[in-house]
Amino acid sequence: MEPVTIGVEEEYLLLDSVTGLPVAAGEQVRAAAGMAAIIGENEVQPELLQVQIEVATPVCEQLQEVGGHLLRLRLAANAAAEAHGCRLAACGTPPRRGGSSAPLTEHARYRALRSQAPQLVAEQLINGMHVHASVPDREVGVAVLNRLRPWLPVLVAMSANSPFWDGHDTGFASWRTVVFNRWPVSGPPPAFADAADEERRIGTLLRSGIIGDTGQLYWMARLSDRFPTVEVRCCDVQLRADEAVMFAGIVRALVTTAIQEAEAGAPTPRLLPEVLQAATWQAARHGLGGHLITATGERISAGDAVARLMEHITPALDAAGETRELAALVHRLLRQGTPADRQRRALGDGGLKAVTDLIIADTTAD
Repeated sequence: MEPVTIGVEEEYLLLDSVTGLPVAAGEQVRAAAGMAAIIGENEVQPELLQVQIEVATPVCEQLQEVGGHLLRLRLAANAAAEAHGCRLAACGTPPRRGGSSAPLTEHARYRALRSQAPQLVAEQLINGMHVHASVPDREVGVAVLNRLRPWLPVLVAMSANSPFWDGHDTGFASWRTVVFNRWPVSGPPPAFADAADEERRIGTLLRSGIIGDTGQLYWMARLSDRFPTVEVRCCDVQLRADEAVMFAGIVRALVTTAIQEAEAGAPTPRLLPEVLQAATWQAARHGLGGHLITATGERISAGDAVARLMEHITPALDAAGETRELAALVHRLLRQGTPADRQRRALGDGGLKAVTDLIIADTTAD
């Protein structure tokens, strides 16, 4: 099979470094970042709210490329943010929100979303990380989606980086997951019989009017309409760029393994959707700080869940020569805890100001 290429999109907040409040400077920051010599066209993009921006890497063949591009984009965007009185913040939710709603980015699609669900849009102060991994065609892509589903809750738990909302601890490691899953088509993706089944069912959703376009398929993993890729969207944006590299490598190995299983005719996992939904909620609630539920309903420790994931993808990592790098990053995650754990430790050490300082420092850490 052809090697799987990857690309990463990251969403960030713009925060006041003193107050920790979101700053509506998205248009100015994008314009300033776009003029920088190290930023390519379309690498810095608008987001739903003016307190956010998004970056997108080029297509990458090596994990080192992903890390280099993400650090380059973070540094350039942060320099543009500093020029407009704020800082780049790679957190799934802001430590504080402020009293008024963040202004919408003026775009017809975003205005339609606000008309459909005004309160959801007002509270969409959430940032994710999306990994695109190449697939040969849509038929194989559907087979890959079906095989990714059991592992999505584990990725949610490992990537948790959004414990705070409105200045208080939500009790959840990934509050972003809870907020995002309130949209009508969200959460774990359904299982599809084949590409034709996926097309029919998406067509039904479009004809119903509940979604206006395929961009509103907010499943945790989906096939892209723009690129020949599977897009895994379940992770919170990561505090550090090397943590994002870790998830890019894990997702690529999962996709590579799924393609190989599909080509070999291995059976597709049969999962109960209610159990998968519950497993996702449990992962968002506890991160790696408690027990997780497998997609078959088994209750296991978070460490065991991560170990099973790594065992599943090790042959793909070995073939790509990435086992040592990924194992070291995963070991560090298990030792230090998730970004949500680190945010909570900062809160205990110095309150919300210390949380903001941690987020800002780690976002551009080399």
